[in-house]
Amino acid sequence: MVTRAGRRAFLALALLAGLLAAATRTARIDPQRYLAHIQYLASPELKGRAAGSPELEQAARYIAQQFRSYGLRPAGGSFLQAFPLTTNVRMGADNRFEVRSNGNRRALIAGEDFIPVAFSATGQFSGGVVFAGYGITAPEYGYDDYAGIDAKDKFVLVLRHEPQEFDERSVFAGRNYTRHAQLASKAANARLHGARGILFISDLPRHGGDVLEPIGRTLGPPEERVASVQLKWSVAAEWASACGKDFQKILEAIDNDLKPRSFPFPDTLHVDVHVDLERELSTVHNVAAYLPGAGEEYLILGAHYDHIGLGEHFSANPSFVGQIHPGADDNASGTAGLLELARYYGQRRPGSARGLLFLAFAGEELGLLGSIHYLNHPYLPIDKAIAMLNMDMIGRVREGKVYIAGADSSPLFRPALQKALPLHSQLHPDYSDAVGYGASDHASFAARGVPVLFFFSGLHSDYHAPSDTWDKIETAGAAEVLELILDITSELLEAPLRNAPQNHSSPANGLPAHGRN
Repeated sequence: MVTRAGRRAFLALALLAGLLAAATRTARIDPQRYLAHIQYLASPELKGRAAGSPELEQAARYIAQQFRSYGLRPAGGSFLQAFPLTTNVRMGADNRFEVRSNGNRRALIAGEDFIPVAFSATGQFSGGVVFAGYGITAPEYGYDDYAGIDAKDKFVLVLRHEPQEFDERSVFAGRNYTRHAQLASKAANARLHGARGILFISDLPRHGGDVLEPIGRTLGPPEERVASVQLKWSVAAEWASACGKDFQKILEAIDNDLKPRSFPFPDTLHVDVHVDLERELSTVHNVAAYLPGAGEEYLILGAHYDHIGLGEHFSANPSFVGQIHPGADDNASGTAGLLELARYYGQRRPGSARGLLFLAFAGEELGLLGSIHYLNHPYLPIDKAIAMLNMDMIGRVREGKVYIAGADSSPLFRPALQKALPLHSQLHPDYSDAVGYGASDHASFAARGVPVLFFFSGLHSDYHAPSDTWDKIETAGAAEVLELILDITSELLEAPLRNAPQNHSSPANGLPAHGRN
């Protein structure tokens, strides 16, 4: 029989063991080294790490040097993977837009009625017009604006943003846009449906003000292969009214039942568009390192290291433009986390069956361009990637809350989380699964069928502002998030291989075929 004193002694020993274990776990991540990475990346010297800037390249070299010092090898021939992007664009002198309707011609005014999008194809384009809702094809949500319409050789007129934008229960991300809201994604989707051009209009009832976005705020890929133009809502509303349609009612109907309301305009409506743009292209780099496993399967740990420089295009407030936007939380915090995880695994070399691919992305702020480029030019077979864990803004943990999205995108994730989370009782996870397909680099991998986990500590008033500085990083909380990611990663490295012999009485032991999660 165990005495009361014996039980007290046992509980005291158990508590001591738990504290010692916690201390051992915490020691795996060095909070001061983590913060030192952020202090460098968010320093005035790096001037906000803008796309195409010398300072972004300086940051890339720093990350590559850290990977090298940890004993990791390049994932490709070099740690640096080069790709081009548009860093500045100006309207040329010859931008024209003529509307022909029922025998009448109307010339629109550049900069007042329409404005090209920065990544538009250039030259002369002509065609009829179809309305394609939000321009979204999202099979994962059972939604397709192109269902039932023929966009081939036409201009598609689409609303910006997404359906049910302010409904937090939406299958789309509510206030947290998914990749489908990005203009470049809509233009690419239009091209895939054979369109000659895409015309964007603001969803005026939600956002108010029939204004055109400055061309610099639509930076993205070097050049899409379709004409891409912003058009005033009032111009398009006249076209709709002429054929008995009301865009405001259409928008409300889509929000109500999430069913597309696309339609072709009459053949009597025809547009002739000439796009003239002067672009500045820059070469930027993803940074990739690899720690091989015994087999072909591997796990991806990722974070983007670019930010918005002096805020010219994406500052939260126009009055901030010209000031350094350090980007300490967004996303030096995630990049520093990537480096700390790389250091831990590089120095210990776990010898697991699976490898680890560490990816630091450029061009995220311009539309996930680095992750998209990597997926189009991968160093390792994408179908061998069992998961992608992404860290974007993990430096402001408040009251232990951490958002973990995508937990149901792989059957391996919940068991790994359930095993890891009890070791981190001070963290309180919020499983916002819709954000798992939101606007950070994991969304690119999710679109290719790779299961994703997204770690995020939440938005704050310093987002895209000069006040996002290193001294506001909550170092202890961020380090604990990294401890959690480390435990989850270690579980995934040891999980059953997909091609391992299966116990037929327990099919959940293995991972389903890639892309069917």
